[in-house]
Amino acid sequence: MDAEFLREKCREVRRLLIRSVGKVGVGHLGGSMSIVEALVVLYYRHMRVDPSRPGLEGRDRFVLSKGHGGPALYACLASKGYFDISLLDTLNQPGTLFPSHPDMNRTPGVDMTAGSLGQGMSCAVGIAIASKVRADGARIYTIIGDGESDEGLIWEAAMLASHRKLDNLIAITDCNGMQVDGEIADIVGIEPLADKWRAFGWNVLEAPGHDVEAVDVAVSLAKTAAGKPSMILLRTLKGKGVSFLEKSWRNNHNVTIDEEQVRVALEELGGAANV
Repeated sequence: MDAEFLREKCREVRRLLIRSVGKVGVGHLGGSMSIVEALVVLYYRHMRVDPSRPGLEGRDRFVLSKGHGGPALYACLASKGYFDISLLDTLNQPGTLFPSHPDMNRTPGVDMTAGSLGQGMSCAVGIAIASKVRADGARIYTIIGDGESDEGLIWEAAMLASHRKLDNLIAITDCNGMQVDGEIADIVGIEPLADKWRAFGWNVLEAPGHDVEAVDVAVSLAKTAAGKPSMILLRTLKGKGVSFLEKSWRNNHNVTIDEEQVRVALEELGGAANV
């Protein structure tokens, strides 16, 4: 599975993401687009899963702690074959299987419901502990946000994971520099973030978050860490992949998108121009 395959999967996931949000006309685009490479590398290169058996015991598990990235997770799961791609058109519609934030009781392939920010990290730690107890060989992956890292719950979970030597846990921080209220550096600065995670006893790696080869290497290295959990800091851009979203990276958390913008976005991503 070469890098170009992964890059094309990223384009595919972004097209599905844009189409699904375009159908409803509004959604969490910025922070969804910024995690596409991370999701594609995990699901297509590293995670031991079977879309035909989403509840398989002993499978690797993924927790999206930054739940507003749900549209990206849904698009990736559809691309992987967990459900028919056409179902993405019902995103955020009444009775949908795809609510704004993921719900494990509604969506095939979603391993944990995304609650308030910070909670997903604790869930991932709990799942990793359970996997160790059961000795099922599973790896647990989670993606948190850099804005979400303001939450004390993140650091409580970090301490427990280190104390329990959870080397089956690999976390990723989507370091896009923004949260809803503005730039992270202006609200509650979190740098030097790598030093903080090391101080909490974690194995820390850093990579450019939109380079699939670099992300792949980082995850591969994290899997070799023994006796401690791993944190991968990915430097990303909100709205990555579509020019007008990239330009509005400071203000594209939850945005409206019309048919013309969908057409432009799909053309940039190499897909059909129609919605």
